[in-house]
Amino acid sequence: MLNVNEIRKDFPMIQSEVERNHIYFDNAATSFKPQTVIDKVVEYYTKYNSNIHRGDYDVSYQVSKEYEEVRELVRELLNAKSSNEIVFTNGASSSLNLVAYGYGQKFLKKGDIILSTEAEHASNILPWFKVAEITGAKIEYIPLNEDGSFDIDNLKKMMNENVKVVTLAHVSNVLGYVMPMKEIVEIAHQYGAVVVCDGAQSVPHIKTDVTELDIDFLCFSSHKMLGPSGVGVLYAKYDLLEKMDPFMLGGGSNARFDICGNILLKNPPYKFEAGTPCIEGVLGFGEAVKYLLNVGMDNIAEYDRYLHQYFMSEMKKLENVEVYNTNGDTSIVTFNVKGIFAQDVAGYLNSKGISVRSGNHCAKILLNVIGVSETIRASLYLYNTKEEIDYFISVIKDVTLEKCIGAAI
Repeated sequence: MLNVNEIRKDFPMIQSEVERNHIYFDNAATSFKPQTVIDKVVEYYTKYNSNIHRGDYDVSYQVSKEYEEVRELVRELLNAKSSNEIVFTNGASSSLNLVAYGYGQKFLKKGDIILSTEAEHASNILPWFKVAEITGAKIEYIPLNEDGSFDIDNLKKMMNENVKVVTLAHVSNVLGYVMPMKEIVEIAHQYGAVVVCDGAQSVPHIKTDVTELDIDFLCFSSHKMLGPSGVGVLYAKYDLLEKMDPFMLGGGSNARFDICGNILLKNPPYKFEAGTPCIEGVLGFGEAVKYLLNVGMDNIAEYDRYLHQYFMSEMKKLENVEVYNTNGDTSIVTFNVKGIFAQDVAGYLNSKGISVRSGNHCAKILLNVIGVSETIRASLYLYNTKEEIDYFISVIKDVTLEKCIGAAI
């Protein structure tokens, strides 16, 4: 089990006077940053601020070298075959859009099918809406169980030779279920389809071995896994990256171009990285990856399960709440207090020093499955504790409409 008390010392937000008596349960939206990540960002700006891959001077060379070392760190984290399969973007949304337009728009045609579910985050469904409109392909939804969980047999029933893309979240950002991704990939590949995996909620919490899973595309964000905002990753098999078109063109992505409009793009991953990137963010992300590797992804997953099981067992004892993912797999607990609007409860929790997320969590069509459009989501990470859960339970069990109204006045 993780030594969470030692881990908490690494995070200034937890140690600050403002946050000392505050409980942060919104980690599915973004995570706190350890001091090493903050220090790296500051170090870049104070000691070797320069652009990468372009300067013929020592400082630029050093920054470029460190930037590429982060690419190798991410390769190690994912057990990818080559660091050239790691593309830096500005977030999971950017990565998912790059796949949709760079691959989907190029290769899909009328009559092709894109398979997804009603539990997807907007970033993993809206780009495919547009690609379907442009190409004439159509989107179909794999039926979910009543509790929103995934049944592999439903995928098998939906698969046919017209299915070209299967795009799913490895972990639902609302319900916390872990998809059987290896089985999904095996089934999709039998029909020649590619699998796009939204890893925004999985890569920070569980070991994600892209070689073992045989995933075609994996997208995730730095800021949900202890790193800076504005940085994301697209992992893709190299042969797919070679076939894809870049979403953007500009400096750094091309080897040469001429007055006639002829463009020679660089090889992957560089053809997808036009313009000056978020250099300080990538360097900070490297420190976040080092931190996670040092703690150990298996250890993080084990602690995640411990928190989830304890949290869910305590929530089930309460008569005033309805939990929508009692069979979830990760430390995401999605619920409502009976008879009270989700945002009102979230406001009351804030008055008691607890941060949660309320609303539809960017999964607007999930209401067709769980029957409500607004929920409260509490999401934990490696620095949260059992004691914080206990305090949360002590507050939520006594929530009333009158208390919520009073907190809002």
